[in-house]
Amino acid sequence: MDKRFILPLLPVAAALLLPACGSSNTSSKHLTLVAYSTPQGVFEKLIPAFQATPEGSGVSFSQSYGPSGQQSRAVVNGLHADVVNFALEPDVEKLVKAGLVPASWNQNATHGFVSNSVAVIIVRKGNPKHIAGWSDLVKPGVQVLTPNPLTSGGARWNVVAAYGAQLKEGKTPAQAQAYLQALFHNVVSQDSSARNALQTFLAGRGDALIDYENEAIAVKKKGSAIDYVIPKDTILIQTPAAVVGSGASSAQARKFLAYLISPAAQAIWAAGGYRPVIPTVAAQFPTPSGLFTIDSLGGWKKVTEQFFAPESGIVTKIEQSLGVSTG
Repeated sequence: MDKRFILPLLPVAAALLLPACGSSNTSSKHLTLVAYSTPQGVFEKLIPAFQATPEGSGVSFSQSYGPSGQQSRAVVNGLHADVVNFALEPDVEKLVKAGLVPASWNQNATHGFVSNSVAVIIVRKGNPKHIAGWSDLVKPGVQVLTPNPLTSGGARWNVVAAYGAQLKEGKTPAQAQAYLQALFHNVVSQDSSARNALQTFLAGRGDALIDYENEAIAVKKKGSAIDYVIPKDTILIQTPAAVVGSGASSAQARKFLAYLISPAAQAIWAAGGYRPVIPTVAAQFPTPSGLFTIDSLGGWKKVTEQFFAPESGIVTKIEQSLGVSTG
């Protein structure tokens, strides 16, 4: 049953680069946004809406979109940004470590998050393979798509969603790890980003795509021949944003960041398929009965080391066993 669900979100080939994106533009009336791939369509509405407010009047924008991990590394390596919106907290923490973002970036009412989602399974129209949940993705003959977890934040959410769901079902960590091995054995494509993986699926590859709920909602609204399944056990995806640096544009960047969690902006996020991060925005989303958070798995610091460490990570070893480059 649907319930009211209100919950506290290389340079890249997929990047959209508008004028001055890579520059050190210091104009207080110009902001550079560097973000992960999937919210581009929502920002196409959020930015004009912000520009229509007194705080955003006269502010111009440059934008860059791509895989979250690569975008984060690009900013560390010199790509100019005034505001970042990444798929994962660790991608923001890389900027904290580099001295580009203050350690207090997440000390606000939404803990630094600007949008929420959940991990879902996108299937072909009519669900011809009768996929109802995680267990169906490891059946023989089911071709699964998920992005590459070495570059894509969305892919890492997919991994922890699948693993955590096994624990919610009462399986042991060893059994959950074995499930990941079986899942990746059925993966037939690992694109660099969630957006690229979606395009590959829409082009006809595979039977199922693990993806953000908001992506499934958006493409279904556009008339794509897909359906999607929300597993009863799935993870709450929380995507962070932060102001970068302390130059002339930082005050304007803070106004934009504040706007992103305002009721007006959260309504735009919700219209784009994202779950609100503030309780004053009412939006109808189905409530997964076994919804869990990254904190239930020990938080991103533990999870990153456990699953994605370059030499010893569970997923790193699985990828290596399948012949996927992890360099």
